[in-house]
Amino acid sequence: MTSITRPLLYASLLGASLIFAGCGEADKAEPTKAAAPADPNLVAAGENLTRIIQLGEVTSVELSDMLRVAGQVDFDEQRITRIGATVTGRISELQAMLGQQVKIGQTLAVLNSTELGAAQLAYMKARAQAQLNQRSVDRARQLLDADVIGSAELQRRESELAISLSEQRAAADQLRVLGLSHKAIEKLSETGAINSVSPVVATMAGTVVERKVTQGQVVQPSEVLFSIADLSRVWVEAEVPEQQAGQVQAGQNIQVEIPSLGQQLTAKLIYIADTVDPVTRTVTVRSELDNSDRSLKPAMLATVLIETRPTRRLAVPGKAVVRESDSDQVFVEVAPGQYRMTPVKLGQAIGEVRPVMSGLTEGQRIVVDGAFHLNNERKRKETD
Repeated sequence: MTSITRPLLYASLLGASLIFAGCGEADKAEPTKAAAPADPNLVAAGENLTRIIQLGEVTSVELSDMLRVAGQVDFDEQRITRIGATVTGRISELQAMLGQQVKIGQTLAVLNSTELGAAQLAYMKARAQAQLNQRSVDRARQLLDADVIGSAELQRRESELAISLSEQRAAADQLRVLGLSHKAIEKLSETGAINSVSPVVATMAGTVVERKVTQGQVVQPSEVLFSIADLSRVWVEAEVPEQQAGQVQAGQNIQVEIPSLGQQLTAKLIYIADTVDPVTRTVTVRSELDNSDRSLKPAMLATVLIETRPTRRLAVPGKAVVRESDSDQVFVEVAPGQYRMTPVKLGQAIGEVRPVMSGLTEGQRIVVDGAFHLNNERKRKETD
């Protein structure tokens, strides 16, 4: 090798080493970027899934909530009567038992009353005095015709007769207040026999549902001795929270569940209270049920289901919802064939739809059918 070519070879080798060194520095200066992690909630539907799933838009519809409120069976207050004694006395005989069917006018109990005897005696005295004054007036008219007495004497006797007749009528009224019938007063007038026995009679036909008296007990007119109810129809009363009371109205149909009977009955609201209970902050509502078979018993517990007035709200089909991570999820279309699982807050199911509380807006396209299969595909890709 000549002395000229050797320096050229050294120069070439030095240049090549510098080039390789420069490439190494460039590689260190610009490292390769890592790929972004895939969205675990995003899933692409293949051809098979695309044929299964159905899309739809989030829309607003008329929805009515179903209120479930506690209630109970009660007597129809128009078909119940509470019966007491008409006079103070001692019970000498009981003829009606609890649960017995009675008719109008049937004797429930018998009592002895000195008050009744005294009132009959006062009536007989007033009647006797009236009869005496009537005869006195008749004689005075005869004497006046014979010019034995003057007209002033006749007028005095007629005044005494009018007073005694008024006293007789007042005594008869007192007997009626104490429970004597018109026929009983006529019999007393005819025979003059005083009877201190007074019956306690039923004023309506029905079932004896309450008895608060025992034999030998002294009772007052203010006391309730028996309660009689017609149980062919009963009430169901419930308490609606005041915030929701404005959403129910009289006349609408409701459902009444009787847990003890395992029955659900249809009824109609016949009454909504005009006031709020200041303690429970509820409004009383009432419905009426047929009870011809006597299966419903007053004080039975009930659950009343009332459909509120419809309002327009966003809703999604129940099939569109999947349960994931202990929350409701809906698949929202983000691009053709691509869907993102989106958490939403939904209300209780109303029929086949669920009202949207938050998480969706009107017009968004979502998977309305096939969400379950789409979610399975998402889980499968997570495990790959």
